[in-house]
Amino acid sequence: MDKISWWNTNFGESEIERVVQSMRNKCISQGRVTEEFERNLSEFLEVENVIAVSNGSSAILIALMAVGISPGDEVIIPNRTWIATAHAIHILGAKVVIVDVEKDRPIIDASLIEEKVTLKTKAIIPVHMNGRSCDMKVINTIAKKHRLFVIEDAAQAIASRNSNGYLGVQSDMGCFSLSVAKTISTGQGGFVVTNNKDLAVKIRAIRTQGVESVKDPKEWEMPGFNFRFNDILASIGLEQLKRLPERIKHLRKLYTEYEKGLKESEFDLIKVDLSIGEVPVYNEFLVRDRSQWIRKLQNLNIETRPFYPNISDARYLSKDNASYFNSVKYSKKGIYLPSGPNQEVKSALKCIQYIIGN
Repeated sequence: MDKISWWNTNFGESEIERVVQSMRNKCISQGRVTEEFERNLSEFLEVENVIAVSNGSSAILIALMAVGISPGDEVIIPNRTWIATAHAIHILGAKVVIVDVEKDRPIIDASLIEEKVTLKTKAIIPVHMNGRSCDMKVINTIAKKHRLFVIEDAAQAIASRNSNGYLGVQSDMGCFSLSVAKTISTGQGGFVVTNNKDLAVKIRAIRTQGVESVKDPKEWEMPGFNFRFNDILASIGLEQLKRLPERIKHLRKLYTEYEKGLKESEFDLIKVDLSIGEVPVYNEFLVRDRSQWIRKLQNLNIETRPFYPNISDARYLSKDNASYFNSVKYSKKGIYLPSGPNQEVKSALKCIQYIIGN
């Protein structure tokens, strides 16, 4: 049996041709191709400003810098997220304040946020894990009441929607990733979106050492760093963006096949709401004896991945003595079955057939 990778995505001839075209035109660093990519993303997501950056982690860091997060501040995040969300806060010297996730979805439980707000709280980062929509209405209400910034971590949620539109554009800022295990990819890369003109100006400056014009800086205006994108990656992104509609359809098809095929198995699907426009990038399940199942599937050349640990497991982060009951089951039982915009349906079916037969 040929190996089935846990993730499958492709880059085609059009991406290669676009990169070659940019190189021949000497569009190498961040320039007009990057600007075109930003405009196209802006049009797709229906947001005023898109600022492409070096990766999704940088996007979160820059967003926090733009709202002035500094030592002594507190930022609220869910216990289930990739560690980059916490690291961006930690690097700036602020405190990571953890909130448990919902019982049936690994996204922040909005009903628990307000009890974690203190006079030191500066921002909330809801994370739309696997395209699932956090309760932005409640979160924005809390933020407005306490004068907090809201920065959506939409790294796994490009093109995912709820009743109010696209995720990532329903707050002060949204942060997206273009790494390889995403719906569209430039290998590495990311971007920040905002409808706030002043924040957009700050983010663009922070992206390039804190100056608005790298060609003729009049003064050193604010702290920043080199978080720049480049036209080679943008060339790939422009072609990947064209593939987005078909990829959304395929990801939903894969999810539906798993949902039907494993309905009576011991694999418990962590649901995504297709009816409101959520897009499942990954096919996620809870299963007992996860390690045993990973070995069984590996023996058949079917690659899977366990969920990563909870943020509360990071010993170097300062934490209170709270318990995170809902988060525990995801870190201990969560598993990714073969996924990706170019994962063949027959590969998913083979995985399903083995599971239900054992």
